[in-house]
Amino acid sequence: MTNEEIYKQDEASYFPVFARYQIVLDHGEGPYVYDTDGKKYIDYLGGIAVNVLGHNHPVLVKAIAEQAGKMIHCSNLYYTKVQVDVAEKLKKLSGLGKVFLGNSGAEANEGAMKLARKYAHSIDPDKSQIITAIHSFHGRTLATLTATGQPKYREGFGPLPAGFDYVPYNDIKALENMMSDKTCAVMLEPIQGEGGVNMPGVDYLKQVRALCDKYHAVLIFDEIQTGMGRTGTLFAYEQLGVKPDVVTLAKGLAGGVPIGAFIAADEIAKVFHAGDHGSTFGGNPLACAAANAVLDTIASDHLLENCQEMGAYLKSKLEECKVKYPSLIVDVRGLGLILGMQLTKPGRDIVNECLEQGAIINCTAGNVLRFVPPLIITKQHVDELMTILDKVLKKHA
Repeated sequence: MTNEEIYKQDEASYFPVFARYQIVLDHGEGPYVYDTDGKKYIDYLGGIAVNVLGHNHPVLVKAIAEQAGKMIHCSNLYYTKVQVDVAEKLKKLSGLGKVFLGNSGAEANEGAMKLARKYAHSIDPDKSQIITAIHSFHGRTLATLTATGQPKYREGFGPLPAGFDYVPYNDIKALENMMSDKTCAVMLEPIQGEGGVNMPGVDYLKQVRALCDKYHAVLIFDEIQTGMGRTGTLFAYEQLGVKPDVVTLAKGLAGGVPIGAFIAADEIAKVFHAGDHGSTFGGNPLACAAANAVLDTIASDHLLENCQEMGAYLKSKLEECKVKYPSLIVDVRGLGLILGMQLTKPGRDIVNECLEQGAIINCTAGNVLRFVPPLIITKQHVDELMTILDKVLKKHA
């Protein structure tokens, strides 16, 4: 089929919910992907922070192939060693208590909120308020899009679940004014991804932790985008000085195989009993084999250290562009390999032109170029991106 035939077939058969770019990707290798015409692209989107090991990583491919040859799926009514291994690793690495595995980030956040509600109701049946931040993004299900602090995602889907309120991110006074003994949970992204790579203030998350402790509210960190080493530690909260009661993961956890997880402190987790939650496909052997491979490779290949080093290098190069093009670039922010470049104009054209030149990036919040490449990148890969990006930015400055 030609690309045009694929576009036409997609238009006829698939829901038009994605603003797709006009290329058809065929395969990948390391930090590169190739389209059906054989054109090569350096991938700084990584499936939106999913492909932490890059594409076609031999360890991940082998783990998936071997597990597929043994058992792809079985019911969660039975034990599997691969699932127990993932849970044990996440428990140890997070410093929390119990793990539940699902299929996606939205499911992870749904489960975390469900757990928080049951825990809160064990204290007070009317303790149900969940507070999230304006410009947050937590998922596409009815509950998680209600939790998402961006009205555009909620329009047309009412009536929405009750019990959600929103405060500006980084405004501790607004949160303090919103909270009470009826607050069940506060759910925040340590770094807002879809909202524009927004960083927390120096003491903001510590102050949030203190308020949650004061009102016996569950602190949930949505680390679906920032987790799995994206910031240079496995969880962003490790270097932000705050430990949540519940943390959610997805995206990079299995390197591209669908999976989600929420991990909770024992005190919170104990309210769930048999039948309170479940998943048919969640934590199946194939996804768990992939997750084990990713977790082991991040440790054995020193990818956290590489993320810190390459993140600092990429950020320095982006900051050089800010100095070079002050009329175009407002800010460069982020941590590790989740970085954003805020522009004075919409970024869609810049993304398209980078794509034409062989670099995949994206724009979020309308005017923030986002860079979330695989954790395996080298200085050569950063320089390759910057050659293209500088060429494109120069045209728009």
